Amino acid sequence: MKLSAVLSALFLLAIAAPARANDSAAAVRLGGLELKQNDAISMDSEELFLSLKRVIVKYEFTNTTDRDITTLVSFPLPALPHEIGAHFGDQKFPDWKAIDFQTKVNGKAVTLEYRDIITADGKDITQRVKQLGWPTQYWLDHDFQRKLEQLPKAELDKYLTEGLIKRSARGMDHYIDWQVSTHITREQTFPANQTIKVEHSYRPITGGTNGGNMSANVRGETSDYGFKWFQKNYCIDDNFIASFDETYYSRFEEKREQYVELFLDYRLLPGANWQGPIKKFRLVVEKPSPSDLISFCMDDVRKISPIQYEVVKRNFEPKQDLKLLFVDWFEYH
Repeated sequence: MKLSAVLSALFLLAIAAPARANDSAAAVRLGGLELKQNDAISMDSEELFLSLKRVIVKYEFTNTTDRDITTLVSFPLPALPHEIGAHFGDQKFPDWKAIDFQTKVNGKAVTLEYRDIITADGKDITQRVKQLGWPTQYWLDHDFQRKLEQLPKAELDKYLTEGLIKRSARGMDHYIDWQVSTHITREQTFPANQTIKVEHSYRPITGGTNGGNMSANVRGETSDYGFKWFQKNYCIDDNFIASFDETYYSRFEEKREQYVELFLDYRLLPGANWQGPIKKFRLVVEKPSPSDLISFCMDDVRKISPIQYEVVKRNFEPKQDLKLLFVDWFEYH
């Protein structure tokens, strides 16, 4: 992997990150088909393929009742902003359409809608914000804050009561603290006593660092960040460490190679919104090359090819989202 390719992987987001904040980027946790708890529709199977280049998930759903059920199905994207300055720096709000999200139902492409939902303190204020003509992406409107402060006190007090704005700690000015959550939605009919197949695919938004958190000389640090943070979040075990050390010393000393840490997150929890557990769950994770390393928190993992790992479960009820760590090697000059 060339250094230029490494740098291009560290894109889009800048966070106050584990260990080396200025040289890191955050993965955006996408995934998980979601609707309100529905005891009439079962998820018979979920096949999930995760790689740094593409995510593909295939579902089989069965309507267990004698009547057709039509409901709004949502694929939720992360709510923004949440400490947006820390996450994005001077970057723009991400273009969700750039992830090339595609959906097929029984093999046929379907039309999708992108819906923005604005919430404050857990309350949906979308229609109210639109009614006022306020910018949804207010952090990009540099004049909005000035216009807000010029409003009459009575009007500001009204918006405070509504929960649309908040007063700063010193009480000298006001600010907006709502979140914008984009949902990729469609109306889906589940025919009575029938099974349908749904497939999603998209380009994931990955993150990473310029490396340095896995090396032996930093593992003893007592900070909650760095290696300790990676070990907790990605379930790094002794086999991973041994493989890293073996590869690192041979590549670094002989070939002048270094490494980066790359992240891929997936929202697995929404799969628990259907009738009962996921009857059959299969996960395949693919790393870029045989020499790369990967670690994530899930049991019963087995290697099925030089670059792929598989997890198969029956009657699976997700308890946490998936967070994948890749160690990718590159040559430097």
